[in-house]
Amino acid sequence: MSATIERPYLLTSVGKKMVMGITGLIWAGFVFSHMAGNMLILVSPEAYNTYGHMITSGVIVYPAEFILVLSFLLHVGCAVSLVRGNMSARGGQRYAMPTNGEKAVTPASKTMAIHGSLILAFIISHIATFKYGIYYETTAHGVVMRDLHRLVMEVFRQPGFLFWYLLCLILLGFHLSHGVGSIFQSLGIRNDRMAPVINKVSVLYGLIVALGFIVQPLYVFFTLGNR
Repeated sequence: MSATIERPYLLTSVGKKMVMGITGLIWAGFVFSHMAGNMLILVSPEAYNTYGHMITSGVIVYPAEFILVLSFLLHVGCAVSLVRGNMSARGGQRYAMPTNGEKAVTPASKTMAIHGSLILAFIISHIATFKYGIYYETTAHGVVMRDLHRLVMEVFRQPGFLFWYLLCLILLGFHLSHGVGSIFQSLGIRNDRMAPVINKVSVLYGLIVALGFIVQPLYVFFTLGNR
């Protein structure tokens, strides 16, 4: 008889879902804080540039970026692995019988892979445009820093980029509306009694984050962009 070799916990489907839950929680917290910071563009250029300088300077930025990148790679890697495993287990076929009620498959959950891929393209575009984009310099409160406000003003005056940005933010809202609820399930703290509340909180969170991010480009395009 040959002994059965058990796979490490993190390589099992349950372990991968746990990793997805933890990494998803990290990114859910990051996107909310980033969205809130972007709202400073409604206050003043100085406030916005000071915020941008704060999150891109100092020694903490490097470990923070490392954690975010690692979390993102683990999240995507586990997601791809789970999808491939599920497809393999079903012989490449969809489920024969759709679920109903609280366990029904929502449009957001059925298209997670699609808008997840588009969000990946959006993140790459966002980093290339703003983190590694044109460098303007300004001074705020006696500190020389990057003039992100000027860059944002120039970028969001472009209708093509604005449309792409808004499309991806809407998809991000859909992704979060399902993803945040999945975090609770992946971490094993979701049950039938809590499910309705968690679903509502997840949808509300996705809506708040998406709308919060959308405010910035629309404000620039329709208000500041016309000056």
